[in-house]
This record gives sequence, C-alpha cells and structure tokens, in this order.
Amino acid sequence: GPNTMLCNKTKTSTCCWQPASVNAHFVFHYRLLNSNSLATIRDDAFSGLPHLEYLFIEGNKIETASRFAFKTLRDLTHLSLANNNIKALPRDLFSDLDSLIELDLRGNAFECDCRAKWLMMWLKNTNATVSAVVCAGPEDMKDKCLSDMTSLHNEVPLSTDFILHQSVMSESLSADTFSYKNDVYVAIAAPSAESCMVFQWDHIEMNFRTYDNITGQSIVGCKSVVIQSQVFVIVAQLFGGSHIYKFDEDQSRFSKFQDIEVSKISKPNDTEALQISSDWFFVIADSSKAGLSTLYKWNDKGFYSYQLLHEWYRDTDAEFLDLDGKVRLILVSRSQVPVIYQWSRSSQKFDVVTVKHFWIKEELYLAMTRYIGDSKVLRWGAKQFAEIQALPSRGSMILQPFSFKERSYLALGSDYTFSQIYLWDDDKKAPRSFTVVSTDCRDFILASPQTERYHFTMTNGGKVKMVDICKMRLVFS
Repeated sequence: GPNTMLCNKTKTSTCCWQPASVNAHFVFHYRLLNSNSLATIRDDAFSGLPHLEYLFIEGNKIETASRFAFKTLRDLTHLSLANNNIKALPRDLFSDLDSLIELDLRGNAFECDCRAKWLMMWLKNTNATVSAVVCAGPEDMKDKCLSDMTSLHNEVPLSTDFILHQSVMSESLSADTFSYKNDVYVAIAAPSAESCMVFQWDHIEMNFRTYDNITGQSIVGCKSVVIQSQVFVIVAQLFGGSHIYKFDEDQSRFSKFQDIEVSKISKPNDTEALQISSDWFFVIADSSKAGLSTLYKWNDKGFYSYQLLHEWYRDTDAEFLDLDGKVRLILVSRSQVPVIYQWSRSSQKFDVVTVKHFWIKEELYLAMTRYIGDSKVLRWGAKQFAEIQALPSRGSMILQPFSFKERSYLALGSDYTFSQIYLWDDDKKAPRSFTVVSTDCRDFILASPQTERYHFTMTNGGKVKMVDICKMRLVFS
C-alpha cells in the first residue's frame, strides 16, 4: 500500500522500505511476504490495504512488530507470522483484527515471561483458530504450550495453596512488620528465647535474615512504630515491666528508650498503633483481672499515658479503624461485651477474644473470634454492625482477614481441630446438592445451587475449569 513500511536487517544495518503506491481502484486481497529477511513491522505498515484478507509474512527474521502494525486490517481473516525470530509481541497487537479466523505463530522463539501474559489471556478468549504457541524459554517453561498455562515465570499463581518459604526455629506469640529506608523488617515476640527477634529482608538471598535481638523477660508482643525518621519497638512483657526501644543508627541496633508504667499495665495481651492527623498513639490491651487498658500519645520526646480505658475488664485485643472519616477503637474481652470507642462509648453483644476489621468492595466488616462457640462476621450498616455469618469455633484464638490477587480470605485458628481458611464468595446461595459424573476420561462435579444456572467443575491433569452450560463456554479459574 502507499504507506506500507517494512524493514530488512543485515549484519551492518537495518533498512526500511516502502512499496510503490497502489492504484486507488485496485484492491489487494492477498499479500505474500515470505523469505525476504524482514526484521520488523512498523506501525500502520498496511494502512493502504484496508480490504486485505490474507497476509503471510513467513520465513523472515522478524523479531517483533510495532503495537499498531495491523491497525487498519479489519477485513483480515488469515494471518501468518510463522517461522520468524519472534520472542515477544506488544500488548494487544491483534485487537484490531475484527475478522480474524486463523493465526499461525509456529516456528518462533517465544519467551513465556511476563511479556507474554497478555497473549496467554488473548489465546483463551479469541474466537480465531491459532496454532500452538510453544515456549522457548525460560528454562522451566520450555516446550510448553502458552494456551495451556494459567500463570507465567516469576508470576505468583492464583492459588489457595500456601507453600512454606522460611521457618524461624523458635516459638512465637506475635509478629509485626515495618518498613524503614526501603527495607522490610519483621519483629517476632519469642518468649521461650526471651527476646524480640528483628529480621531484615535480604534482597539477594530472598529471605529474612537476623538483624537484631531485643532481650527481655516473658516477651509477649513486639509492636513497631515509625515516626518520621525514628523507629520504635514497643516490647510488651508479663514480668519486669514493658519497655520502648528506639533504633540507634550509629550502632545499627535497638536501645532502650523508655519504660512503660508497671502500675498501669500488668498483663499486656495486644498492642496496636495509629496515627490520627499528625499525632501518634498506641494502645495496650491489659488482660489481667485488675488490668487497665491504656492509650499512649507521642509528644516529640516520648510516649505518655493519654487516656485510661476499660478497667477490670480483662481486655484481650484492640483494633483501630477509620469509618466515615472518624477513628474508632474496639476493645474486646473474655469477660465483657466488645466496646467501640469513638471518643464516646457504644457496645456490641458477644464475648470474643480478638477482633479484626477488613474491607470488601468499600464495605466494612469485623471478624470477631470466640474461643468456644461461633466466631462472627459483622458488616457495618448505616449506624451499627450487624451479623452476617457465624463460623463454628473450637479453641480459636484468631480469625484473621487477608487478601491475595483480589480474593478475600479469613483464617480461623484452632487448638482442638483443623485450622480453616475461608474464601469470600459474592454468591451467597450455596449449592444444595453435588453429583459426580465421569465420562471420556474426565471427571465432573455437578453443583446444584438455588439459582437459574448449573455449573460443572472439571478436573483434568490438575487444571480446574468451570463450564457454564447456559452459554456453553469454558471459563478458566
């Protein structure tokens, strides 16, 4: 066409050329550009051929193509880029090929890394017939078909299976993370080792290495607070009082900075920190019989007790949350109902040992744990929290919310039975029956929900696929 631009690369140079103009009244339907040593395809290379239906660029030395190389070819039905040197293609290269029926990408050296993720997704959704795209690398992907994959090299796969990465050879009661000067740290309370162990992420070894040890007696909590350029660790102890340590840059270690009044804190069970505007606070939940949970505030020189909370209630957990622009503090206890502070007090009505808040699609939820009975999930309405789900608990000390890859989970720990991980499902209607069907060397589970649809779950070679029989199409999960 009049604007066709193709390039030929030699050992010493790369030459681009433009074919002679095409008569306006002559229409190309077929274009063959085989064995021409072409190295790349530029943007709008075929803009003068809007009615082109067959395009074969085979056996050249093409390594890539520009993002808009095929932009004007909306009538193209057959495209072949076979037997070139293609390692990667730009995102959405084929998005303008509305009429595409067949695509041939055989004989190339595709690198199946993050650059190929868009192509992997496109292969699963296109209606065109596409030749097998075989991976040439990385090594663990070699000779695999891109269309059969669900994740790529160096990409975290979407899975509910958690694999052990690293173990710390010590019993622990709590762990807290913080970032300082582009490094990530973890502070672990290890009462048996009588220390608060501080680990730093090693970017070379790809694991956490020991950075410092803050020694003490019966340490039950290590909570970090980063205020501007200062790092503090609040070390909660059952005996000998609780203390605050500050990071000393000159010595590259934590040194004792301040004592916390023993008369106010007898049996610390949880410590949480929060910034409100420019002010920093932390609260210690005291679980002793005569305990007094206390809120502390930073005054540029140290922390001082700012407000006394919940005397004699044996508090076990505290949680700060921001709701409608207002900060709330929730304290829970084994012996009393949970208490929600908004600088004025209101209450909920279960006996719980921990409380955590989390968000799903801009809605606020509470996960409230009971040791024996039913742990609760509550959702915030216009003026109060309302229960939406109960989870059977036996010896449970924590119902922890977390999320991965836009999926929301709750982890329910248990002393007496298996710990459970729950996955949030927007479809609240559970199946009423399951039926197993086996045919053609494939196994199906037919789930019958109280909806207008049936879904099959198919397992084949370790891959899980959902078949929506209303639309008769495969949706990969």
